[in-house]
Amino acid sequence: MASGQIHPNAFSDFHGTLREGVALTDRRGMIKAGMAGLAGLSLPNLLQARELAKKSGSSMGSHKSVILLWMAGGPSHIDTLDPKPYLPENKRGPFRSIPTTLPGVHVCEHLPKYAKLTDKLTIIRSVDARGSNHQPNQVMQTGNRAAAPRANREGSMYPAISSVVGQRYGANHPGLPPSVHLNLRDRTHFAWGGWLGKQHDPFVGDNPAKLFQLPKEVSINRLDNRRSLSQSLERLRRGLDQNGDLEALDTYSQQAYDLVTGSRAREAFDITREPQKMRDSYGKHQWAQKALLARRLVEAGVSFVTIDLSNHRSSGTWDTHGDKSDGVYGGIVSGLKPLLPVFDHLYSTLINDLSDRGLLDEVLVIAMGEFGRSPIMGTQAGFTGGRNHWPSVMSMTLAGGGFNHGQVIGASDRDGGQPAKRPVTPGDLAATIYHHFGIPLDGTYEDHRNLPRYIVVEGKPLAELL
Repeated sequence: MASGQIHPNAFSDFHGTLREGVALTDRRGMIKAGMAGLAGLSLPNLLQARELAKKSGSSMGSHKSVILLWMAGGPSHIDTLDPKPYLPENKRGPFRSIPTTLPGVHVCEHLPKYAKLTDKLTIIRSVDARGSNHQPNQVMQTGNRAAAPRANREGSMYPAISSVVGQRYGANHPGLPPSVHLNLRDRTHFAWGGWLGKQHDPFVGDNPAKLFQLPKEVSINRLDNRRSLSQSLERLRRGLDQNGDLEALDTYSQQAYDLVTGSRAREAFDITREPQKMRDSYGKHQWAQKALLARRLVEAGVSFVTIDLSNHRSSGTWDTHGDKSDGVYGGIVSGLKPLLPVFDHLYSTLINDLSDRGLLDEVLVIAMGEFGRSPIMGTQAGFTGGRNHWPSVMSMTLAGGGFNHGQVIGASDRDGGQPAKRPVTPGDLAATIYHHFGIPLDGTYEDHRNLPRYIVVEGKPLAELL
């Protein structure tokens, strides 16, 4: 595929929303969303491409996917995956460390299930997240240090890795969007399509009742016949500005309509279709249920699912500055400790579920936040028992994707304040993900000045995984 060319599986006519689903608040937005769905979201192009591929005997691609567990706020690396038990308590923190299945490798005592899975995982302890921040979370989700809106007024325009995947790779099934965000607590917790265009914003939603809600002007019953469909489309069309948003319906559009109003996407988003035993195994916590939904989505054909592991709209639940009277932030004990068993369970359950289903080699699971936490506790004015932001170094976990695992990549220094060996950059992460999907790393897109920008900057796929 030529640089900058949009993959036919990209939902190129769909504009992501700030709310769950496509129940938009303004009439024009509702009309556009309705038309996007009824016109097949870019499925006409996809169907044409599929027909051409069939005639030529070629394939539409693999079934690779990514599940990103986004730990909004920045989890403390020292108190999770990179313990420093030999340091004084104000540096090592309050938690003990426990051994893992990897000789000599220890993690936090509150991650016992994770510790038993490390032969299937790669822990990276030397991620250099300089430039990263939250509100908005851009650098790590775009793989580009320049994507820092607080430092660069154009930072928010750098496209999310998931959006690049949607544009270049597309979905693994034509009836589903290529990228989905789950559990959106705040728009700033995610990166979006940026210069690629709103059409490459991830699809947002958790609730199938909302996701498949049509505009009030259109009912599913009235669309059961082509005459009603034609009349409804014409009425909606008259409500749109004449700005070239819509394309004429043709044979492929009708096929696309049939797919969109079919059952595959609706069923994929409907977690109640899972056996109760499986739902119970994940547990009732909303994060765990979203993890189960993510598995359903990648299994059905979504290529990239991001889950916001957060409960509040401020900086993120993992933003453990310390105890303060306003109660927004918790410290390492009060804030982080309750989160770790929840993460431990959902993560281990997800990995084991993917493995049991034979999906783990196809699905790359990434768990990370936007940065680490300071190597000394209680140094931020007004807070006690916590750690401040620390972009200099952080830890993250990769599993699945057909990569080589059972290893630790890199190391932080003695105090956990800087990478000591094998620094891993945001660009390295982006390059690894694109390699997973078979996306050429020298691809470019155009910014608002029509100038080319590379999808990978200062990055290479992690050789240890290949």
